[in-house]
Amino acid sequence: MSIILTCHGAAGTVTGSKHLLEVTDREGKVLRILLDCGMFQGEALFGGGGKDRNRRFGFDPASVDVLILSHAHIDHSGLIPRFVREGFDGPIYSTPATRDLCGIMLEDSARIQEYDAAYDKKRSRKQRHPTTHEEPLYTSVDVPPAMERFQAVDYGEEFMVAPNVRLTFTDTGHILGSAAVFLRIDDGEQELRLAFTGDVGRYVDRLLPAPVPFPKSDVVLCESTYGDRDHKPIAEAEEELLSYVTRICVERRGRLIIPAFSIGKTQEILYTLNSLSNAGRLPRIPVYVDSPLAISATEIVRHHDQLFREEVREELRQDPDLFDFPGVEFVRAPERSRQLNSLTGPSIVISASGMMDAGRIRHHLLNGLSHPENGLLIVGFCAPGTLGGELLDGAQEVRIFGERVPVKAEVMRMEFYSAHADRGELLRYLQCQDAKDPPRMFLVHGIDQVRENFKLLLAQNGFTDVVVPKQREPY
Repeated sequence: MSIILTCHGAAGTVTGSKHLLEVTDREGKVLRILLDCGMFQGEALFGGGGKDRNRRFGFDPASVDVLILSHAHIDHSGLIPRFVREGFDGPIYSTPATRDLCGIMLEDSARIQEYDAAYDKKRSRKQRHPTTHEEPLYTSVDVPPAMERFQAVDYGEEFMVAPNVRLTFTDTGHILGSAAVFLRIDDGEQELRLAFTGDVGRYVDRLLPAPVPFPKSDVVLCESTYGDRDHKPIAEAEEELLSYVTRICVERRGRLIIPAFSIGKTQEILYTLNSLSNAGRLPRIPVYVDSPLAISATEIVRHHDQLFREEVREELRQDPDLFDFPGVEFVRAPERSRQLNSLTGPSIVISASGMMDAGRIRHHLLNGLSHPENGLLIVGFCAPGTLGGELLDGAQEVRIFGERVPVKAEVMRMEFYSAHADRGELLRYLQCQDAKDPPRMFLVHGIDQVRENFKLLLAQNGFTDVVVPKQREPY
């Protein structure tokens, strides 16, 4: 048996997660397993002569037998409809919550692409020059056939996904339904145990439990997003969030704009605000959740509340809805979303996307960044090249919908809501492996300098066989 690993994304970048395993048995038959099928975002969109990486997989989708999905974030799942449209006809394995979330996220992704393409064509006609915008990667028509291929596998359940290949998911605590992938590949003479961490969550008290250890492995594909730094220690998320609300909304009478991914961070922030409201500490100001996707995702999160940590499940006995409280308004209608930008007085607006490159958040930034009384609270990772990345780097001016917008609002950062483990937490997560017989490690989902630094740290902790894979290079 021989196995070749090729990273077709998330190698040297934090987006576009796609890792192809080609398993050749002793009779020469090849089985192809794809781990994740993510979309490139931010500066990672462009490479190889400036062509869009999302339009060429680097392999024939029809040749792949099985797709295994670690979680629902678009940088891990966003190309599935295109993958199926281009010929993949095998099963897609995920946890039940990941399947449910993908149902709304992929539909939302298709609608955004359709809208952006139509908007660019309309603007081009008005400006009387040919459009430079390409057609959508896929449309809403492509989503249902993709969703039909999903098969849900619960955490801890060993499941045969192909001849001689058994899959087990373990909870990584990153977002609802996120999982590490553990594969036992056995051809009768040899067995290889391979693990793919997906994205690893944090060891902090929040909605989801801490990451669960995965079985002893021979090979581990490990994420490394924050592999060269530690998150700031935060004793109480409530206190820090309340301090920003007080400074912007109470003292300055401004608007606190919070870009947040629809899945995970939006629910975490609502959970914290709900706790403050229950304690009578949240100022009486309107809170708007302006993201149809986030609203739908919150409904799915409510449905899967058995995945919350034990303390949160206890809270549910006292408060049956942890995401709703007096003063919060969930905004679905586009007309109401537009009205928010003309409202005066203090408020909190939570809107997607978290990296600020798509969705309704761009309209709130277009109207809010130029006002010094306002605040922008960034609560998650923003890839280089995204609007969020520019603002984190201290940009004094940004372009939104082709307009130059001066950045006069206060830009703040809150790391508690980061859904990615830092280097210390990654090391803690990897302690489930045998230090006397460590696995061969491949560092993915990280920029090169971070991966190199994390490789040094791993070597100091007994992981001596660590590879920093290059994109599209076979190992």
